[in-house]
Order: sequence, then C-alpha cells, then structure tokens
Amino acid sequence: MIKKFLGVSVFVLSLLVAVPAFAETNGEAKAALNATSISCVATAVAAREAALATAVSAHATAVSAAYATRANELAGAYANTTSKTVRAGVKVAWADFTKSTKAAASTWKTAKNAAWNTYRTAAKACKAPSEISDSSNASSEPSGQ
Repeated sequence: MIKKFLGVSVFVLSLLVAVPAFAETNGEAKAALNATSISCVATAVAAREAALATAVSAHATAVSAAYATRANELAGAYANTTSKTVRAGVKVAWADFTKSTKAAASTWKTAKNAAWNTYRTAAKACKAPSEISDSSNASSEPSGQ
C-alpha cells in the first residue's frame, strides 16, 4: 500500500512539475503564433494599402483629366457665336464630364473592392485573431464620387 501511495505521489509530483513547464511552453508557443499571425496580417495590410494608393492615384488622374477636358470643351462651346451652338457645346461638355467621372468612380470602386477582398482572403489565411484585423473599417473608404 505504501508502495502504491509512493507511486501515486511521485506521479502527482511529476504532474505538478510538468504542468507549469507545459503552460510556459504553451504560452511561448501561443506568443510565437500570435507574433507570426500579426506579421502575416501586417503583410496583407501593406499589400492592400499599396493597391489602394495605386487605385486612388489612378482615380485622381482620371478625375483631373475629366475636369481639364470639360474646361477645354466649354471654352470651345463659348467660342461659338450663336446661343444654339453654345448650348449644344455646353451639353456635350457636361455629358462627357459626367461620363468620365462616372467611369473613374466605377474603376475606383472596382479596384477598392478588389484590394479589400484580396486583403480579407490573405488575412483569413493568416489565422490571426480577429482583434488584430481592421476589416471593420472598410466602409470608411471614400466612394469615389
């Protein structure tokens, strides 16, 4: 009986020694996994931000071009000598402007959504805790109108 008691006591003591060591190792492994996940998400965020920067630059260029074209077309319209030809030129200038700015907005929206979708897929593959993601801020992006 004493032998059995000593065997159980040794087993219990070994557990008491092993559990903190396991917890420490498990905590270290969890911290390493968390650091790896954070690094992975950071890479996904950097790629998203680069794609968004490229898209917003293209959008700004397209909108700027639309304004320049409108100014040129309006200048041409007001160079006419009759109200009928001025009115026709103004109508064309504004129609072209509207078409160009809508196309720019559509291109921006498509690029923005693609950047965020690519990010979400990459972040999901990181298997990171949700609290380190900033996906909830996607709706803060400008609409491009």
